[in-house]
Amino acid sequence: MVINGDAISDKETLPEKAGGKEMRYKHMGLKVAKFGGSSLADGIQLTKTKSIIEADPDRRYIVVSAPGKRFEGDSKVTDLLYLCKAHIENNLPYEQIFQVICDRYMAMAINLGVTIDLMPHFEKIKAKLQSGASADYVASRGEYLNALIAAAFFGYDFVDTHGLILFDSRGNLKMEETNELLAEELKKHETAVLPGFYGTNPDGKIKTFSRGGSDITGALVARAVNADVYENWTDVSGFLIADPRIVPEAKTIANISYKELRELSYMGASVLHEDAIYPARLANIPINIRNTNKPEDAGTMITDTANHADQVITGIAGTKDFDVIAIHKNMMSTEKGFLRRLLGILEDYDVSVEHIPSGIDELSVVVSKKDLEGKLEDILDEIRRKLSPETIDVFEDIALIATVGHGMSSRRGTSAKLFTALAEGGVNVRMIDQGSSEMNIIIGVANSDFEKAVKVIYSAFIA
Repeated sequence: MVINGDAISDKETLPEKAGGKEMRYKHMGLKVAKFGGSSLADGIQLTKTKSIIEADPDRRYIVVSAPGKRFEGDSKVTDLLYLCKAHIENNLPYEQIFQVICDRYMAMAINLGVTIDLMPHFEKIKAKLQSGASADYVASRGEYLNALIAAAFFGYDFVDTHGLILFDSRGNLKMEETNELLAEELKKHETAVLPGFYGTNPDGKIKTFSRGGSDITGALVARAVNADVYENWTDVSGFLIADPRIVPEAKTIANISYKELRELSYMGASVLHEDAIYPARLANIPINIRNTNKPEDAGTMITDTANHADQVITGIAGTKDFDVIAIHKNMMSTEKGFLRRLLGILEDYDVSVEHIPSGIDELSVVVSKKDLEGKLEDILDEIRRKLSPETIDVFEDIALIATVGHGMSSRRGTSAKLFTALAEGGVNVRMIDQGSSEMNIIIGVANSDFEKAVKVIYSAFIA
């Protein structure tokens, strides 16, 4: 097909007009695939990855992490790079650690038969290390080097994300500018490998995401090329209903909504970086979590809306080590600004609030125990002085567990079933908090009851 003298492939549709602006071409079947550190740990894993890519020509844009652990007791390359930086800062020899990193990449290249000269890259990184390069720069080189090798091995173009993914002076991602730059650059490449995890500060220096941030890079690339699917390849066959370390028989979730996954990720489920959901959700791009070691498994599909058929709940997730500050004051509900002043006190002490269950004259704030270390007594004194409560109680060592699912809001008796099962299982519920969407019920239990509670909930709704 030819338009204005320019040929386009049969996989592309004609551009449409929207608000007077021409939309980018939509590639039918186009996929962006991100591979995690376990998928790229060595030459064997990279060979598996290449087979996956070659099995589907729609996998045209690949985002890679740094090499992960190859075996129990092994080190991730990113950790070794951080260690090099720490040694230099403490005037300790780092050369042996750096050589381990270089040898690992050289072995991968040799085993894969890749003819790429890595020495100039090693020399540049070493020089930057010695001249005081930032930790962000040093850590980013794990993805950078792996992308160079992967691109040569796959026969794809290498596209550096430096200068394409932008952050502002406060370290916040500049979403729209990034989208425009990535889209413009990737139009030039039929296939490409991009390093995950980093972008660029306004001063041109490397800036990294938080750990696991390659997931975000993949989502940004998927949005930029208007992909039909964003595949996230890791070492598990999708998202499980419960933590398999607690419930070994936990089933895979076939389909989950963006909202459900955000809730579960926030409560501690860790298959996908929670910030990676937003760019894909913004463009309504499904995310497919897959297993590099079992590519035949369908994995979990994350979409805008999920169809769970007769299943009431989608997943169970939780985290230990919270404290609850419970405040009682007569006529609290009529006292204007009470909650604002309480939150101001916590903000002054740099304490984040997770949940705020409340009643007419009672209010509780749930905070991480870690945030309260060395501050609790001062905070309580401040609350007494500024808010004059009748009583303040602190309940320590609380675990939060979220039971999540769209089906909960339309099923009568869900809460009754949950709390009956917990009571019969001998679990004492210390706190209850339900969101207005009725998509989740969050309970607080003693840390010691955490695993038991998860098993009881799973058995009540799934087993």
